[in-house]
Amino acid sequence: MPASTWMRSIGARNSQEAALLRGILKKVSRSFYLSLAVLPNTLRRQMGLAYLFCRVADTIADTPVLPDHERLPALHTFRSQFQNGSPSRNEIAGLIQTARGHFPDGCEKERQLLVRLQDCFDLYDRLTPGDRCLVSNLVATLTQGMEMDLVTFPVNTSGPVQALPDRPSLERYTYYVAGVVGEFWTMLCEANLPAVRNSATLPQRREFARRFGQGLQLTNILKDLGKDLQSGRCYLPADELQEAGLHARDLLHTATLPRIQPLIFSVMQDALEHLDHGVRYVRLLPKQALRVRLSCMWPLLFAVKTLEEVCLSKTLLCGRTRVKISRRTVYYTMLRSLWYLAAPGGFARRYTRQRQRLIGLMSLRHGHD
Repeated sequence: MPASTWMRSIGARNSQEAALLRGILKKVSRSFYLSLAVLPNTLRRQMGLAYLFCRVADTIADTPVLPDHERLPALHTFRSQFQNGSPSRNEIAGLIQTARGHFPDGCEKERQLLVRLQDCFDLYDRLTPGDRCLVSNLVATLTQGMEMDLVTFPVNTSGPVQALPDRPSLERYTYYVAGVVGEFWTMLCEANLPAVRNSATLPQRREFARRFGQGLQLTNILKDLGKDLQSGRCYLPADELQEAGLHARDLLHTATLPRIQPLIFSVMQDALEHLDHGVRYVRLLPKQALRVRLSCMWPLLFAVKTLEEVCLSKTLLCGRTRVKISRRTVYYTMLRSLWYLAAPGGFARRYTRQRQRLIGLMSLRHGHD
């Protein structure tokens, strides 16, 4: 290949990668994009690409870009691209073509992501064999959680609200869609960053990272409770709702909130216990891994503040309102966390203060209700 042609090919690849990892990724998740932006260069491609693949799976399973009856087969086809050795261009093109005619209004970001799916796989092919294996294992496991969603909950939102059967099912679900992400993150850092390469602590860090991911997912489940109910989904355990004399459909009535507050606080306590392991995970990271520590501190601090908003919300069951922390809180937390890089103990103390404040609010609300 002539040198000029080779250079043009390299330039085209770099342009394609930038369009995916800066343009598309920023559109589908601003919060993750912030964390990705502070990661070392040696991790951004793999981490960003893995996130895009996870968003593709979520788009297939959880948005109206495909007809209801085609979602599960399409998810299986997508998963198979990571299990059969080499992705099939024909099957990828078929997925894109199937979705092209079904994009409703409001799904422009998802449309842009799906039509660039082949570009994602082209970038996937350029990863090292070890990194490809980590990405493929992540997607294969995470799509089990998407399948669990499709099998458990009605795709047609006009159907009755369904709930996960019990707490072990909730634990399994949070592992599939988030705990495995923590494991992936840990092994990817271990493989690509000499500063964090310590095989003696890898099993412990992998466990802490799994719990960290599950805590973040439980936080998302609680803050999105009202929105999910409008879609026919309830991640609160059905058996514990029944103990309170309730069915998942009863949660569509906002007046039910006081009756399920104890159950919400119980799940919130589980979330906190998982997030506590996230703090332990951060403390195991070496001081010189500044960027990795920063990208882990942000979601931890955001999660506890979000749980505080959940605790205080009187419209949690209303699908028309969103529980979220303010932009000001986000920026203040990011700025303040820079100090914690110089004083790691300050991060743990800040988390502990926020945690204690939340426990106090839960006690007050429980006593008031």
